[in-house]
Amino acid sequence: MLRYKELYTKEIMPALREKFGYKNVMETPRLIKIVLNMGVGDAVSDSKVINDAAKELGLIAGQKPVIISARQSIATFKLREGMKIGCKVTLRKAMMYGFLERLVMIALPRVRDFRGVSVKSFDGNGNFNLGIKEHIVFPEINYDKVTKMRGLNITLVTSAKTNEEAKALLAGFNIPFNS
Repeated sequence: MLRYKELYTKEIMPALREKFGYKNVMETPRLIKIVLNMGVGDAVSDSKVINDAAKELGLIAGQKPVIISARQSIATFKLREGMKIGCKVTLRKAMMYGFLERLVMIALPRVRDFRGVSVKSFDGNGNFNLGIKEHIVFPEINYDKVTKMRGLNITLVTSAKTNEEAKALLAGFNIPFNS
């Protein structure tokens, strides 16, 4: 069993049940999925860039990414409907817990000038968004083979109904919040 899944079942879940007074085990907030998204604006001018981004996102996630196409044309960005402009991966179950552990233990401490993640990044429904400016903080990425630094958006989707419940859940996973 993965360490973070075991941590959830043995420590976080009982603590949340005690703190919020849940009577049913299924009421307890849990992590449903993690979505990694990488927008590649350069793909408008050079279509081969999207393949590099997808390959790097696949290394980070450990799973093949889906390439995202533009839904509508925007003339000011020279963007046409159907052009490939990004990639995303949805992680669930074992892959999700493995990624979360690597994110908290390895990647976030490697971010330059890191002072914790903002509490304001909750959406009001218990989901949390985190942006990383340089995807090279993940150890799977070989710095010498990277052609360009790219940003990465990470969305942690929980079953929590409020931001307070979600913050307590994620704090149990040792995500460093800056008060």
